[in-house]
Amino acid sequence: MTITEKILARESGAKIVSPGDNIWVNAGMLLTHDVCGPGTIGIFHREFGKDAKVFDREKIVILPDHYIFTADEKAHRNVDTLRAFVKEQGLPYFYDPGTASYCGVCHVAMPELGHVRPGETIFGTDSHTCTHGALGAFSTGIGNTDAGFIMGTGKLLIKVPPTLRFVLDGELPPYLSAKDLILHIIGDIGVDGATYCAMEFTGSAIDALSIEERFTICNMAVEAGAKNGIIAPDLKTLAYVKSRTQKPFEPLYSDPDAKFAAERRYDVSKLEPVVAKPHLPDNKALARACRDVRIDQVYIGSCTGGKLEDFVMAAKIMKGRKVAVRTLLVPATRQVEKGLDETKIGGQSLRQIFEAAGVEPIAPPSCAACLGGPVDTFGRTKGNEVVVSTTNRNFIGRMGSKESQIYLASPYTAAASALTGHITDPRDI
Repeated sequence: MTITEKILARESGAKIVSPGDNIWVNAGMLLTHDVCGPGTIGIFHREFGKDAKVFDREKIVILPDHYIFTADEKAHRNVDTLRAFVKEQGLPYFYDPGTASYCGVCHVAMPELGHVRPGETIFGTDSHTCTHGALGAFSTGIGNTDAGFIMGTGKLLIKVPPTLRFVLDGELPPYLSAKDLILHIIGDIGVDGATYCAMEFTGSAIDALSIEERFTICNMAVEAGAKNGIIAPDLKTLAYVKSRTQKPFEPLYSDPDAKFAAERRYDVSKLEPVVAKPHLPDNKALARACRDVRIDQVYIGSCTGGKLEDFVMAAKIMKGRKVAVRTLLVPATRQVEKGLDETKIGGQSLRQIFEAAGVEPIAPPSCAACLGGPVDTFGRTKGNEVVVSTTNRNFIGRMGSKESQIYLASPYTAAASALTGHITDPRDI
């Protein structure tokens, strides 16, 4: 069996499962946030009763992160609903934006906080829950109805997905990042190329990636329609997880004779920086072929592109230079925000490098403009802006205005473009 099949088999109590099997799977962890949490809670109360208790208080994480730094009353109401439910249920893992416990974007914060462990199942009311497959977990996004059912039962009916295997070998050039790799793959197979499949990433180039870069790869699996993205745990994974949790876990791995629905191979040393042109993540183009695209704004942030390593990449490009267009930075979590001051390049902190380059004041950690949000959301597009963004989606209206055009790119390409005012291959800087 593949790693995905093995995890689902273990959590269903079956000795073996095959693609297409419908099985009841135990939920190792359920995640929800301020956008979908109130709906999930409403369904839970409707189906199980107003006095019902959740299946396991230790297996529910509630992490508001989307619409929190806003004056919008409905957004505040959503968070108040979460607070009331947490108090009612006595839930220990609530990261309230109104307190010191707040930590930032759920998909980056979950692993930081030790809530993600190899070999386990994670369900979340957000499509980018697939991020956590980077640590060898089966992690997938679900709707409010399924989440409400899990709250009451701790189980979910799952159809076992077939697995597509992506083998990435070769040495990654210094001007490429994991964002380039996943944009190449999505551009090749399309936004529906992995519909309800597991995308398993392997090869020497994957092995060489840091944990944060692996998060980027798995985060965007859903942009190809995948049920989940997954990378087998190695020593880096185990060290990362064990430094954040004392809870026991048992990693699982694909068998040598595991059957895959298809396999694609890449030599990453031959790849070039790319962007995804509006309005789909599979609208791939070489960055150097888009030099004539003038831009109004650069946005570096989100669960995909707001991790500490993403800012290190951007700082390497911006150090000693000035941006030519409005440039917005949004760290994914408080830990990342702290790293902007503690991480230095050539004696300067990342924050000092960015400030000297002339970027806008750095925003507090949150999803911010990645999902548009209320009108006062930091970075939200309000007109016909052309944006280069390190986020994961460039749909019409994704960052606010329906007239804006979003080009997805790596932190290297985004930072290089900020310096020139047009889409720029980082090799040109």
